[in-house]
Amino acid sequence: MANTSLAHTSDALARSRQADLIACSTRVAEFCRAAQSVIVGKSVQIEIAVITLLSEGHLLIEDLPGVGKTMLARTLARLLSGVFKRIQFTPDLLPSDVVGVSVFDQREQQFRFQEGPVFANVVLADEINRASPRTQSSLLESMSESQVTVDGTTRPLPTPHLVIATQNPAELEGTFRLPVAQLDRFFSRISLGYPAEDDELQILFAQANSHPLHDLSPWGSIHDFSKLQRAVRSVFVDASVARYATRLVGATRASQLFSIPASPRASLALFRGAQARALLHGRYYSVPDDVRELFISLVGHRVTLSLEARRKGMSESDALHVIASAVNPPI
Repeated sequence: MANTSLAHTSDALARSRQADLIACSTRVAEFCRAAQSVIVGKSVQIEIAVITLLSEGHLLIEDLPGVGKTMLARTLARLLSGVFKRIQFTPDLLPSDVVGVSVFDQREQQFRFQEGPVFANVVLADEINRASPRTQSSLLESMSESQVTVDGTTRPLPTPHLVIATQNPAELEGTFRLPVAQLDRFFSRISLGYPAEDDELQILFAQANSHPLHDLSPWGSIHDFSKLQRAVRSVFVDASVARYATRLVGATRASQLFSIPASPRASLALFRGAQARALLHGRYYSVPDDVRELFISLVGHRVTLSLEARRKGMSESDALHVIASAVNPPI
């Protein structure tokens, strides 16, 4: 009888947890729909951006000017009711311009710390590759540990903390390529691309009188979204799905297409991303498709093509498509 009672209690707790996750899924879907009302025709990219935020990661947007990179960042910040700050990266930008600096207060005769723009919930690092590697690296600690250390003092950053960095892949004059260590800190990489004709027509009429962002109501509070981030970690991932993620990442190490393959951080990103995507799609468990659909966006910026792959004219996406086709998902 005791074992039966424990089993019933365990089943009841499991059903309650599943119901809680489904309720969280409804809230995530509302968040996505609100973002799509501003950023038209980019549902896939918005989904990856929301998955990145749910997974407590950071987003890299590589695209041409004018396609909505800044607007996507502002939309996420408005929905979260969070603090949004934008940093225009330039060659003369200093690390202290990003993280902050200690200033001597003449009245109090002591140093006082002035917070930099990195102290925000959503930070837009616009054209990040235009700053020097020294300034780029000032974001490493904030992105990996949600804190900054200045003058030997470590200060926590607001939570949740999302860095959205942009760079223009077409204009390379006066830029500094992001090092592999910096790229690996980003959870995902997306490109918005130009809108379809009908979507662009919808954008014109939507902004005829005012911008949709001005009428966008906050989705909830920062604390509400933090609850969703914690809920993501409760999504069930079967061992076969986790092994599928490690096999995909491991295949980049065995392939001759990459001179620098994906690190274990890529496996962790796929694991967490699969949990977040499952929640977004109304499930309390992950499936292999969650891993497969996120593979290129979460891994493409973490690998470096070999000389042989470049000679063949392949991109990172092309090479990862080869990997994904060669590794069979579990049934």
